[in-house]
Amino acid sequence: MTKAAAAHPARGETLWHPASSPVSRCVATGRAELLDFTDPQVTRWLADDPTTAAELGACGAYSLITVPIRARGTTLGAAVFLRHGSSRESFAADDLTVAEDLVTRAAICLDNARRFTREHGIALLLQSTLLPRGPIMHPGAETAARYLPGDRASEAGGDWFDVIPLPGARIGLVVGDVVGHGIGASVTMGRLRTAVRTLADIDLQPDELLTRLDDMVTHPAEEMGNEADTGVVGYNAIPGDIGASCLYAVYDPVSGTCTLARAGHPPPVLVCPDGTTQVVDVPARPPLGLGSLPFEATELTIPEGSLLALFTDGLVETRGHDLDERIDELRDALARSVPSLEELCDTVLESLHSETRTDDIALLVARTRLLHKEQVAEWNVPADAAAVAEIRKLADERLTAWGLEEAAFTMQLVVSELVTNAIRYGTEPIRLRLIKERSLICEVSDGSSTAPHLRRARASDEGGRGLFLVAEFTQRWGTRYTSAGKTIWAEQALGRSPQTVPSF
Repeated sequence: MTKAAAAHPARGETLWHPASSPVSRCVATGRAELLDFTDPQVTRWLADDPTTAAELGACGAYSLITVPIRARGTTLGAAVFLRHGSSRESFAADDLTVAEDLVTRAAICLDNARRFTREHGIALLLQSTLLPRGPIMHPGAETAARYLPGDRASEAGGDWFDVIPLPGARIGLVVGDVVGHGIGASVTMGRLRTAVRTLADIDLQPDELLTRLDDMVTHPAEEMGNEADTGVVGYNAIPGDIGASCLYAVYDPVSGTCTLARAGHPPPVLVCPDGTTQVVDVPARPPLGLGSLPFEATELTIPEGSLLALFTDGLVETRGHDLDERIDELRDALARSVPSLEELCDTVLESLHSETRTDDIALLVARTRLLHKEQVAEWNVPADAAAVAEIRKLADERLTAWGLEEAAFTMQLVVSELVTNAIRYGTEPIRLRLIKERSLICEVSDGSSTAPHLRRARASDEGGRGLFLVAEFTQRWGTRYTSAGKTIWAEQALGRSPQTVPSF
């Protein structure tokens, strides 16, 4: 038995044809058939299928053509042509030729639609899989986001967003856009998002991160030109002609400062607690992959409770609308008082909805917070080894005030090692900062850009075990470079009992 269409099938109905049916034969053999109802094959078929026989008898059919619908080596179904009426003139060979030509053309259109629908679904699934699944809880900001595909005539594009927890209770906000649509744009989007997360994990400043990201896009493009000659192309290479844009922001809830840089991307909108709005003046730079001008970051202080909105150009750039007017509409929508950020995202999308929109949209909004002063302790450290004991004592007193006596042993060790290294190898000014949040964070800053390196000391070495101890006793540690030098940080999980000292 073979599934196929009958003379008058209802929408959504599944019909079965017996093996004696001309429809079944043309699907199985891939050849068209021209038959009169007086043919013995038709008589046998109608005897095996009384339902179809009744339908054909009711319409007075007396001649038929069945043509397989085939495209690119795949049989999609079969087309049935019936002739009925008073003339009783049967189909001729010329009619069979016309029917085959017509079905061949229709098969290509059907297959194109089938492939488009399939790729559209794959691209949407890939896009949704690569994007964050829900709001990310972070002490530095409350966030909400939306991704909206283009209209039904467009494939899924390469718009994306991400929220990245960073050391020091900071938070990274990123929005990007890959030009184009379909699976290729979604895959490239996933690679860029992974690259941004990797670069953010090593704590780069926004302008430096975009510079590295631009290199990752530019250099593989040159290499792929050589690889194309050999037929070998790196799977993880990001093509340089993608036309991608990106906006990256880092917010510090301790100082309330936000550092931003952009590459060919629209600037964000800031809404202050009093309801005033502004487009943040972030230096414009070319899209990724051009490798021309250096990227430049801007830093601003954001009042607590402000709203920062990052978005792709599909939200404001639509045919038949003035860009400045659309930006004003966006600012008005963001300034509205709504119960939650989730509802605010819906309000913005509804306010800027356009029937002429063909591009997809990514929207990320963040409500900033500040850590309480009681959660942060800072001290200036003299460049004198004798000051280490006093600094360790001050840190211990603050931990006791925070009720973290169990963490005091480990944190005293971390403070001693990091402060000693800063005094011995760094330059002034030296500063120690402790942050109590989900974890206990120790940061030691100095004016030198020389980075420490973790190594395992030999049994005969008198030193070289400091960072090894820090790595063993803490959850993670790292280095963050600033315009004034560097910061060595280490995070200790709260509620973690002191470890035994590792053997060397």
